[in-house]
Amino acid sequence: MKPRSVRDLLPRSLPSIWRFALSLTGDVEMTNDLVQSTCLRAVEKADQFRSSGSFEGWCLQICRSIWLNELRNRASRQDKAFATLDVDQIPDLAPGIEHNLYAKEIISRVMTLPDAQRSVVELVFVQQFTYSEAAVILDIPIGTVMSRLHASRKALKEFAGVTKREMRKEQK
Repeated sequence: MKPRSVRDLLPRSLPSIWRFALSLTGDVEMTNDLVQSTCLRAVEKADQFRSSGSFEGWCLQICRSIWLNELRNRASRQDKAFATLDVDQIPDLAPGIEHNLYAKEIISRVMTLPDAQRSVVELVFVQQFTYSEAAVILDIPIGTVMSRLHASRKALKEFAGVTKREMRKEQK
């Protein structure tokens, strides 16, 4: 594929890349840097994209690869751990739409999941990739995708049950 074609496809894929990067980093500033690096690498490596595959999936693989390299570099420099994202830092990607408080609570809970689970939840539940597509993007077996989703569902279900009980108490 030509770099020009990749430049044409990138704008439509940016929201997906950004959300996935946020699920990896948990920090808005690091997410922005990771998205920028991903776009640059996609243009540089445009000739490696095969038109028979998913462009978005290819970009997410690039994003994950860059992030893993960043983690390795940070670990070798003995950097401190990453701060977790405060849900109020998430920019409103659809201005004018009223936010649902319960949805914000779910987002907060998802952000507390371990990194590996958070990435799978983002790809499968939010971005609607199939299990096999998520496995390819994350370079893990499909069984691992299923296992991480099961653990994530369990954690989120427990949270939802607690929240519903709290809401019933407040209504009384």
